[in-house]
Amino acid sequence: MLPVVALVGRPNVGKSTLFNVLTRSRDALVADMPGVTRDRHYGICRIGERPFVVVDTGGLSGTEDAMDVLTAKQVRLAIAEADVLVFVVDARDGLLPQDDAILAELRRSGKPIVAVVNKTDGLDEQAVMAEFFAFGIGATLPLSAAHNRGTDDFLRVLLPLLPADREPATETGDEDGSIRVAIVGRPNAGKSTLINRLLGEERLIVSDVAGTTRDPIRVPLERDGKRYTLIDTAGIRRKARVEEAVEKFSVIKTLQSIAAAQVAVVMIDARENLADQDLTLIGYAIDEGRALVIAINKWDDMDAYQRDECRRALDRRLVFVDWAKQVQISALHGSGLRELMRAVVRAHASATRELVSSDLTKALEKAYESYQPPLVNGHAPKLRFAHPGGTNPPTIVIHGSRTKHIAPAYQRYLENFFRKRYKLEGTPIRIVFREGENPYAGRKKVLTKEQQHKARRRRSELIKRTR
Repeated sequence: MLPVVALVGRPNVGKSTLFNVLTRSRDALVADMPGVTRDRHYGICRIGERPFVVVDTGGLSGTEDAMDVLTAKQVRLAIAEADVLVFVVDARDGLLPQDDAILAELRRSGKPIVAVVNKTDGLDEQAVMAEFFAFGIGATLPLSAAHNRGTDDFLRVLLPLLPADREPATETGDEDGSIRVAIVGRPNAGKSTLINRLLGEERLIVSDVAGTTRDPIRVPLERDGKRYTLIDTAGIRRKARVEEAVEKFSVIKTLQSIAAAQVAVVMIDARENLADQDLTLIGYAIDEGRALVIAINKWDDMDAYQRDECRRALDRRLVFVDWAKQVQISALHGSGLRELMRAVVRAHASATRELVSSDLTKALEKAYESYQPPLVNGHAPKLRFAHPGGTNPPTIVIHGSRTKHIAPAYQRYLENFFRKRYKLEGTPIRIVFREGENPYAGRKKVLTKEQQHKARRRRSELIKRTR
């Protein structure tokens, strides 16, 4: 198990920027406004001699606002699990009373502290550092995270403070065989509540305020002997309602999370009508080729009549994804979660199934015999053989002639045929047609002397008959 380093400080002092520098990524959302980061965000720093886990936290503002209180709770959880605390302050703001209050709380934890004076670029470094030496922390260093200056000195001071690895380090992500699951939906659909319920702890901030989650948060989960990487994403509203730059970046990161996932769980609020934005998210997941599970949340708040109406509305509007499993759940009370995770496993297994060329060709022959494609200029397209073209989603490459003129309806027929034959549940299927080139195209036939003589004789006989 790798040692843990938590970045703590006031809002807008550059913790997320430093997190991106240490992890060599752009996972943390960065904006010139306070309060962007709210949940704990984990990453791995591999720059120095020893890798370690970096935790980006929200800013401790000291106010009694509901969101700030929830953010402070997440920060204190990060402090409790960290081995070393990095206290980040703003050189341009100077030493503030809030900094003294935060430092006092960090000292009460009894853990090693490194003070980082950020945003020192363009300032008199000696004058700035003289003010912050009043902290009485021996490891007080200047830094410019935005320009990646001072990072090497920071790591030289930090690494000796890290404890020895308690267990052999393990990689996270695909290498441990986990299933990447992106939880997406509109704001306030219950995405963070679902992940907290699956984990059995308050890992993510949950609030009635729409748009609480901004950064995509990756959380490992082991359930029923299988490993998952759950990705909590920001809720996506209609484009016309997105005004703040931070929300625009959150939407971009959400779409990137869908593309990086293997299974997309689209959460729908059963109490509200199925919105066009829900259909847009489903369409985006299909375009990316992701396996799909539709989770209908807040099902427990409805009576029998409302549930029947909801089912009819969903069946009517989701007919284009009738292959996706619909699961009724209650993220708050935990009902339906076992069925939801089983649907995720089945969708992932279907999306990553390896198909065989010989069996695909036999299936294609049966499909062609059962229903032939419509004629094109009096000729029927010929489908000769098929072979797999990839997984996630399953891709089938079909070779034949006149395939460019195959109607979309016949392509849907083939998709449904292969889906039923191989029992592919919860995943789109891509069919790619390849048309073989005519090997004699552009080549002029050269006649022998005997053939030329016969051709002249046939022409002369034909002329005599027409006279």
